[in-house]
Amino acid sequence: MLKHKYRLVVALLLFFAGMLNYLDRSALSVMAPLIKKDLHIGDAQMGIVFSFFFVGYCLFCFIGGWGADKFGPRRVYAWAAGVWSLFCGATALATGFGYLMIVRILFGIGEGPMGTTTNKSISNWFPRKEVGRAVGFTNAGQPLGAAISAPIVGLVGLNFGWRISFLVIALLGFIWLGCWLIFFRDRPEQHRRVSAEEVALITADRPANPAAPVLPSDLSRQKKHGILFYVLSMPVLGVAAAFFCFNYIQFFFLSWLPSYLTDFQHLDIKSMSIIGVLPWLGATLGFVGGGLVCDALFKKTNNFLLSRKVVIICGLAIAAVCVLMTAYAATLGSAVALITVASLFAYMTPQACWSLLQDIVPASRIGSAGGFVHLLANLAGILSPSITGFLIQYGGGYQSAFILSSILAVAGIVVMLLFVRQRKVDSIRLQAA
Repeated sequence: MLKHKYRLVVALLLFFAGMLNYLDRSALSVMAPLIKKDLHIGDAQMGIVFSFFFVGYCLFCFIGGWGADKFGPRRVYAWAAGVWSLFCGATALATGFGYLMIVRILFGIGEGPMGTTTNKSISNWFPRKEVGRAVGFTNAGQPLGAAISAPIVGLVGLNFGWRISFLVIALLGFIWLGCWLIFFRDRPEQHRRVSAEEVALITADRPANPAAPVLPSDLSRQKKHGILFYVLSMPVLGVAAAFFCFNYIQFFFLSWLPSYLTDFQHLDIKSMSIIGVLPWLGATLGFVGGGLVCDALFKKTNNFLLSRKVVIICGLAIAAVCVLMTAYAATLGSAVALITVASLFAYMTPQACWSLLQDIVPASRIGSAGGFVHLLANLAGILSPSITGFLIQYGGGYQSAFILSSILAVAGIVVMLLFVRQRKVDSIRLQAA
């Protein structure tokens, strides 16, 4: 069986990469109550530290995607994992606000290529009919990493100190790096463990890539359009905007949910480490479920664009309602339940965005275009943690932060309806043909 489905090994490698990535990323949020006390950092300063991660991250979203197109995902991912693991471990040496800002920027540089390089790997290794579930499964590791971060990082931090937790996670990252170099190659054709049957299955039906051989005349026509033709098109910008709105909610939860549970809901670190798992388990189900729903709708309608748009719009709509209701939740149980449901449906949207992008942009440009989209979308990572920190300390508190997140989810729906239309996508394909 494995002989004809080696791409499952690739999916598992990408799944664990996402898990470690978000375990690394959310560790600071879980340990924030202890770090703020130990290093004498306020909420507004902590929000800035959270945001500085995305200064390096956003830039290398695009650079990483460009590198994946030019040098291949194997080398780019190896470099990225090494850098993020190194600077995750370096967080253990933090002495104050300034050190944390510098380390988080460098840490963000390492994690920046992850999303686009994962998408490039999926584009290379999976046939079009499996893209939705492949993106859903591999990305499901991300919220699962955030889920296990609360108990693992929280309990290690309580028993051995918050600094040790960062060293443990860094070690896990280097172990994954070794596995990646051993088991992954840029394309199935390059891997001796992949059967000829599986290579034929994948290459015959790659995303945004025709089954027929590409003739020299076809290549000359494609070259007339540079990367700017695709990234500045209305559908690609629409996907980026919807992704941005999802990310604002994601990074609000990722950065501030532990502090919300401890400061606003008055849980201790141990209780927060247990209860804080629930929203991320919901998000994991959303990632997997969103991919399955996308592929099921595509099979039923034979309309790739419609199947992705339905998932994105419905996911953001339900998330917007739940996040708004959380702002007025009267009890801990209702708040956690609403956040969990919001996470489940919100996390159905990113894999739909990724797979939709693969249908709009040719395979030869997917790394660079995905990097540009990821850059724009992750500007939310700079804005969301900082704005939330200032709202908590100087504005309307957590209630105003939830309301703003809900408004942005609605904005994502509006942009998706206006910008991402079949007519505009078909126009891009005709001009690129």
